[in-house]
Amino acid sequence: MSMVSFLAAALLMISLAGPTDPMPRAAVEQGTLIGREADGVRSFKGVPYARPPVGGLRWRPPQPAGPWGERDAGQVGPICVQPPGNGDNGVGPLPMSEDCLTLNVWAPAQSEGPLPVMFWIHGGGLNNGSGTAALYDGTRLAKRGVVVVTVNYRLGRLGFFDHPALAAERAPGAPAANYGLMDVIAALRWVRENAAAFGGDPDNVTVFGESAGGALVTRLMISDAGRGLFHRAVVQSGLGRDEGTPLDGPRRDGGPSMRTRGEAFAAAHGAATAEQLRAVPAETFLQPAPNFYGGDLLVKDGLYVADDVEAAFAAGREAPVPLIIGANSAEFWWMKPSDLSPYGAIDDAMTEAERAAFLAAYGGQEGYDQFVLSDLVFNEPARHLARLHAGNGHPTYLYRFDVVSAAMPEPHAGATHASERQYVFDNLTASPWPTTAMDQRQADAIAAYWTTFAAKGNPNGGERPAWPEFGAEPDRLLEFTNDGPVARTVPFGDRLDLIEAYYARVR
Repeated sequence: MSMVSFLAAALLMISLAGPTDPMPRAAVEQGTLIGREADGVRSFKGVPYARPPVGGLRWRPPQPAGPWGERDAGQVGPICVQPPGNGDNGVGPLPMSEDCLTLNVWAPAQSEGPLPVMFWIHGGGLNNGSGTAALYDGTRLAKRGVVVVTVNYRLGRLGFFDHPALAAERAPGAPAANYGLMDVIAALRWVRENAAAFGGDPDNVTVFGESAGGALVTRLMISDAGRGLFHRAVVQSGLGRDEGTPLDGPRRDGGPSMRTRGEAFAAAHGAATAEQLRAVPAETFLQPAPNFYGGDLLVKDGLYVADDVEAAFAAGREAPVPLIIGANSAEFWWMKPSDLSPYGAIDDAMTEAERAAFLAAYGGQEGYDQFVLSDLVFNEPARHLARLHAGNGHPTYLYRFDVVSAAMPEPHAGATHASERQYVFDNLTASPWPTTAMDQRQADAIAAYWTTFAAKGNPNGGERPAWPEFGAEPDRLLEFTNDGPVARTVPFGDRLDLIEAYYARVR
């Protein structure tokens, strides 16, 4: 069947299902999906976009999903293998399994013309999370006239891992180690081929992600394999100054390669061959937990990711797409720079003069301890990437999220890490704390900006406050506050300037 015939058949199937069909059908390349309709939105859940990466397919690139004829798509699939969620509302329900490469789709039951597609990449440090959490239910965004897709991708050492025995069985130049990123790209390819079956426009796809999901968005932006699969990007607290680990060779900071790390882990579990590694129970790879910022999971494999994000943006090699990027006001308020962690080590190279200047800028040790890591890891890198992207001639919109619910119990002094997610999805019922009418007003605003951006590459429209375009109005952003969105100069620019100078010196 030609692509034109396939798309026509898919659209016809949507129209035949009718606007009130409780069991809508969608024709995709692998067969027919039987979804559900409720409250004016059709959903199709637990849809395989690749074959199960089990047995001999563990630590191999994702393979296309096989045909299924008719398939019930009324329930989400298992989450990928991961440690306990410890109350994180972004994890999703059990069971968990290596057979987890599924996605979920929400689309308006009635629409005119192809709709923008919003493709969500969850966070969780590449160790946790899923696209199946109620937090990421796409119903309320779909009601705004978009098709929403959420995805599961391999996590931890099952998703980001290498070993000399695995390298020996690969052909030269074959993809390696970045299997979770490969999964995301495979899912985007599936969306490109099948978006029309849900009323979506394959030529208008927005990738958006938070934390580690945001870091994957920036990697998609610098990956040749991701080029052309998306047309706008949103990075929520997605770092930007982070360093990838090469397959074979030391990191810039001197840390070991992916293969060396994998060999050390395997040796501790008595596995030396590829066959032995694939026979190890999946849960074994959870302990000890791999370190996200310390180099175990962010991979510079030379093929899918050939450079660090900052370097690629600086060289103008990122995707030339409209970008929203930003962070929260008090991301890591609970983590001190004196803590023994890779984050705590970021400021270790400061000179006496630099530290004195930082302490003065932050109003003393208490302010430094509370806010400097948030700025070092998230806020300054977001501003830096925004400057680079805008400087390369691409539409760029910087934000700062500072909405704090009155019921939030933490001694936060700002919006903590990941707290924007329930506002972006307009899913305040999934919030970990009670919410108010104020929270709903801010959720309405941010969801409207995000969906408008997905539609036209510019978040502005309606009667909302205008969001400055960063290239046209340098160092101005939109701040989301309890009183509503406000356009303003980047807050605490003096602090961020000190951080920029510090990074320039040490790197």
